[in-house]
Amino acid sequence: MEQPPLTLYLAAPRGFCAGVDRAIKIVEMALEKWGAPVYVRHEIVHNKYVVDGLREKGAVFVEELDDCPTDRPVIFSAHGVPKAVPAEAERRRMLYVDATCPLVSKVHIEAERHHANGLQMVMIGHAGHPETVGTMGQLPAGEVILVETVEDVAEIAPRDPEKLAFITQTTLSVDDTAEIVAALQARFPAIVGPHKEDICYATTNRQAAVKAMAGKIDALLVIGAPNSSNSKRLVEVGQGAGCPYAQLVGRAADIDWRALDGVQSVGLTAGASAPEVLVDEVIDAFRARYAVTVETVETAVENVEFKVPRVLRVPA
Repeated sequence: MEQPPLTLYLAAPRGFCAGVDRAIKIVEMALEKWGAPVYVRHEIVHNKYVVDGLREKGAVFVEELDDCPTDRPVIFSAHGVPKAVPAEAERRRMLYVDATCPLVSKVHIEAERHHANGLQMVMIGHAGHPETVGTMGQLPAGEVILVETVEDVAEIAPRDPEKLAFITQTTLSVDDTAEIVAALQARFPAIVGPHKEDICYATTNRQAAVKAMAGKIDALLVIGAPNSSNSKRLVEVGQGAGCPYAQLVGRAADIDWRALDGVQSVGLTAGASAPEVLVDEVIDAFRARYAVTVETVETAVENVEFKVPRVLRVPA
């Protein structure tokens, strides 16, 4: 049978950001330097393919420091950890490497600076997400109030409405966050914002690329893990920009082909923790079913690179 024609619009940028690339490199370099096993507290990044690949190389993924022996290195994930975690590692005299994304660390520093100036923090983020837990854990209990929605803003009761600052999780929807910030500023006119947007460049760029292709496509596929905040936001951004159908898929095997029946154009992007090999896999899956024409929708060029910690750059 002759394959039906389909245009595949490929978002650029997509996939790995500099923070994810650095975190994966940290685990690989730690394995090279100290040998296996190397322990990693929480998934280094939210992607099963990446985590499984590192596990095969000798990384052991655990949820808590108590699950790590004291005689092997432990790495903290790209999402960041509460201050209590490295403090406990030091108390136990453990060798640890912090793979927290530098852009998440920037938010941590902001929170500490505002706290030192006597301001209580409002954090815009998702409850229970490792990045939110880590950021809130930079300050004493009660010093960070979490809001997830515009409705939450009306419910919070800060210590002093005149002494507030806000920070955000780095992987949120740009548009949704802007609405929450507007609500905070309307209720608390004196609230202090970050010097520069907390939502990271990679999140912003990937959302902009989805918006740019939304008007051209019948459906959007986002490659990413179900626990990846930035990937789920890409699906929501696509829906908000008018995509008739948007689906989050881990890899090609997860595609719901019935939902794509009759489409003539599909947008394809990948969350910041999804490797390009999975993009290639999805493109190949489409080529097995359609006569595919690939067009790139490029809205930004990324050339950011973060250095790995010095301990990994010094010979053993």
